[in-house]
Amino acid sequence: MGYDIVEAMTQIARQKNIDFEVVVDTLEAGLLAAARKKYPEASNISFSFSKSDGEITMMAVKTVVEEVTDPILEISLEDAVRLDKTAQVGDEMDIYLDHEEFGRNAVASAKQILIQRVREAERMRVFEEYEDKVGKMVSGVVTQIDKTGLLVNLGDAEAILPMRELIPREKYRQGERLRAIITSVEQVTRGPQVTLSRVSDDFLRALFAVEVPEIYERVIEIKAIARDAGERAKIAVTSIDDRIDPIGACVGVKGVRVQAVVRELNNERIDIVLFSSNSELFVTRSLAPAKVTALDVYSDRQSMTAAVEDEKLSLAIGRGGQNARLASKLTGWKINILSDTEYSLIKRQQVEMAMPIGGLEGVGPKMEDRLIEMGIVSVQMLADMTLEELTDVEGIGEKTAETLLEGARGISNRIQREYLAKIRQEKAEADAEAEAQPGGKPKKGIDALFVSDAELAASADDDSDEGSTDANETEESGASEEEITSAD
Repeated sequence: MGYDIVEAMTQIARQKNIDFEVVVDTLEAGLLAAARKKYPEASNISFSFSKSDGEITMMAVKTVVEEVTDPILEISLEDAVRLDKTAQVGDEMDIYLDHEEFGRNAVASAKQILIQRVREAERMRVFEEYEDKVGKMVSGVVTQIDKTGLLVNLGDAEAILPMRELIPREKYRQGERLRAIITSVEQVTRGPQVTLSRVSDDFLRALFAVEVPEIYERVIEIKAIARDAGERAKIAVTSIDDRIDPIGACVGVKGVRVQAVVRELNNERIDIVLFSSNSELFVTRSLAPAKVTALDVYSDRQSMTAAVEDEKLSLAIGRGGQNARLASKLTGWKINILSDTEYSLIKRQQVEMAMPIGGLEGVGPKMEDRLIEMGIVSVQMLADMTLEELTDVEGIGEKTAETLLEGARGISNRIQREYLAKIRQEKAEADAEAEAQPGGKPKKGIDALFVSDAELAASADDDSDEGSTDANETEESGASEEEITSAD
């Protein structure tokens, strides 16, 4: 019988994938609970289990006395001598108890405790195992589907794949197998709750690690990921070995590697970009397939203005601003995209409208020198400064700064109105000349630069750039590709 108990406990430990010692401790707790259920006041009962012979031993420590007043804690000298001839009054003796004497209810209670403790130990084991797997890809079978998401059987645990973490337009049936990334593991009342995702950037990273051995071996590193799940993604890669082409390795022979990832992601389009620590080069590459013809960098604002060929503007921006938005997320730079025509007109505008800083009332020779040393050479550049930036200039207090900014912005807006009126006149004349030709049409490409006088007045205190196509603004407004490129 003893070995039957050992075998049963060993089988429980194996099936539940928990330590044998945990099962032993659980059995001990159950039997002690059963004993104390029969003897509520007893605190002298202990338990021991011999793995070698499978014997379960329970004993109570009793004190030898002449006359017993508490049979649970005491034993008479006469009874003690029968067990040990050397026993004397005052000695403490270990008296073996028969666990069968506790009764059916007590044993049922011990069994219930054993089941509960084993279940708790199993839950804790699953929690600790999957807590270490957060961020790793797993595979499972769909067992249940409802409006909140999918229930996925991972083998030794069940996981939840919420609908929001499914790739758009992706559908599964019960019994189908899927792969996903573990995003979190939480301990809840009914046990560990494992949450999965297929839209996470880490899922895309894990898929490439499976398909591209060089990534798994860390010869190639994915430096950044930008993704619209189910639509398009951009990844930036680099190699620690100059002999290995990171883009070629990720694409694979005839595109076999990247296509395996694309199929897993419901035909999500993936652009692979070569990472560069040079921010200008990185931004230029991230806007592919459009070719950047000019690039202005504003490091203080963490933004860049990129010019592309007129016919490639819609390609650079992408549908709904997607290409520009993903490029901005991938590089960490705010990117404004203009056509070559718009860019040239803005540059021309900046040159023709520029008023030397010394021409602003209140700017003396010394202040002019200080501002020029800071790179502020025109009234328009001063108008773009903030009050805090201007007060950092030596010799300029807050009141002086407010006066200078008010004057600079007023002059800048007046010059812009006059300049745009001139541009409108030039455009009207060019349109009239074009329409006079057979089949002629008005020339497009500069309408985006035109703003009304009311808009200029309203934007007098606004530091934003007029007429640029901003990847972040596009994302917030949700403008369509046709709306974005209407000025092209």
